[in-house]
Amino acid sequence: MSLVTKDQLVQKLNPIYLPHEIEERIIPLAEEINRLKKEKNAVILGHNYMTPDVFWGVSDIIGDSLYLSKMAKETKADMILFNGVHFMAETAKILSPEKRVLIADMKAGCSLAEAITRDDVKALKKKYPGVPVVTYVNCSAEVKAETDVCCTSANALQIVNAVEGDTVIFLPDEYLAGNVRNHTTKTIISHPGRCMVHEMYTPEDIKSAKRLFSGDLTVITHPECHEDVVKEADFSGSTSQMVDFIRQSKTNKIMLVTECSMGDNLRAEFPEKEFVSTCQTCPHMKKITLEKVRDALLKEQYEIFLDEEVIRLAQKSVNRMLELSYKK
Repeated sequence: MSLVTKDQLVQKLNPIYLPHEIEERIIPLAEEINRLKKEKNAVILGHNYMTPDVFWGVSDIIGDSLYLSKMAKETKADMILFNGVHFMAETAKILSPEKRVLIADMKAGCSLAEAITRDDVKALKKKYPGVPVVTYVNCSAEVKAETDVCCTSANALQIVNAVEGDTVIFLPDEYLAGNVRNHTTKTIISHPGRCMVHEMYTPEDIKSAKRLFSGDLTVITHPECHEDVVKEADFSGSTSQMVDFIRQSKTNKIMLVTECSMGDNLRAEFPEKEFVSTCQTCPHMKKITLEKVRDALLKEQYEIFLDEEVIRLAQKSVNRMLELSYKK
């Protein structure tokens, strides 16, 4: 079953989709997918950047990559369908190698993951011997296999401060590295990688919006944005941290500086608040559709396969992240 009932789904989707699309396309597909999940003992993980029909209609667990990585390890399902991009599905396979892990579209990639290779990491380790490598989870399984510990945007600073030494190699997001650098005493060696969505935003985007709304606006950015953009915001955090901030905030007018579907999903979750869109869309995330989700389950296609040695080595870096993140 999904996170919501049919009536709740209609209520959440009404502000975003036309009524006939909800009734004629979304609901029949969601019902078929939820039936297939039950038949195959499958669980669907839904990243915050999924479109609302996928996010609310068929996802069993929703959230950012850290939370979904943890839940992928703990789920009792035989099959995991990861509604996100390829590196996320790989991470689920790393943590649950005994399970079948599917993705709805093998071409759902990531500009950050494509910005670095295993050989790049090896070269940096040779250039800076003994310096710990912290790698953002937005990377391939092979890159994770060369990493000391992974991190997400939610725990990047925590992980950097937790590893030994005064210098850290931080890969591959140079903007996230810059934002971490501003809050740590450690020396950060970064890499030229960027998110194709978040690099589009500029400080002027925020300044002009604040002028337009005469200060009656709370701006929230993702730390994958350039540090000059983050400095103009009222709050910066991962997708899960954004949700927590909005839930606790008394502000009613919010500008989200992140991927477009995040705003659509939050409109459904917080109908009492007004969201000002700055709609930059990830073409990779948008490859995941209800039709493709249905086909992946029906045909049991697009399964993630990883080399056993890569899994073994990558598990160390991902499990180390989970250990440091959930350390009591």
